[in-house]
Amino acid sequence: MTGKLYLIPTPLSDGDLGWTIPIAVKQSVQQLRFFIVEHPKTARRFLKQIKCNYPLQDIHMDILNEHTCANELEALLQPLLAGHDMGLLSEAGCPAVADPGNGLVRLAHDKQIKVIPFTGPSSILLALMASGLNGQRFCFHGYLPIDKTARVQTITALEKLSGKHDQTQIFIETPYRNQRLLELIIQICRDDTDLCIAAYLTATNEIIVTKTIKEWKQKLPDINKIPAIFLLQGKPHQVTT
Repeated sequence: MTGKLYLIPTPLSDGDLGWTIPIAVKQSVQQLRFFIVEHPKTARRFLKQIKCNYPLQDIHMDILNEHTCANELEALLQPLLAGHDMGLLSEAGCPAVADPGNGLVRLAHDKQIKVIPFTGPSSILLALMASGLNGQRFCFHGYLPIDKTARVQTITALEKLSGKHDQTQIFIETPYRNQRLLELIIQICRDDTDLCIAAYLTATNEIIVTKTIKEWKQKLPDINKIPAIFLLQGKPHQVTT
């Protein structure tokens, strides 16, 4: 009999786990001894906060990150195939959502391994919930192109797509490029397009602000090197036929 693969969300910020991780999730994670993690150091800190039933030195961790090749995934499932339950941990937030893990989860389905997602924080959904933008139709694009020409074309296309389909466009960037991305959005988007900037989600200094591009032009926040998520929604009348 195979073990179960638990998908375990981790905190987005420092602080009391009671605000973001349900007690039932904590209790379930405490029972596990096998984990697949993105970064062992972060995982150990989280498991220490969870107060696992096993000493940290007795917990088995395998690494799954952006450098893990597809042909390495099956080996990561061996404890599951041997009958042990395992937890998949992201660096922050929900595993396999804007993070490595979906390939492993898909392979688990192929191997008839039961996959169980746990409740926990997702920066994408938290930002969308609090943005005031369309939560019925939305699309997450991950990272935008680094090349400036391609980036301008992508932002322009997303703005038009948003206006045409009344769809919120969500994307992220490496923290040290956040300020430049914000300045570019303000430069090329229409004045009546809505932009939400969400940063420090679930932390005591959390920032979630939605304004039109015209309003943002009056004063831009300093989000350089700050983890943030962007949500863009254009107006329907922007689309011409």
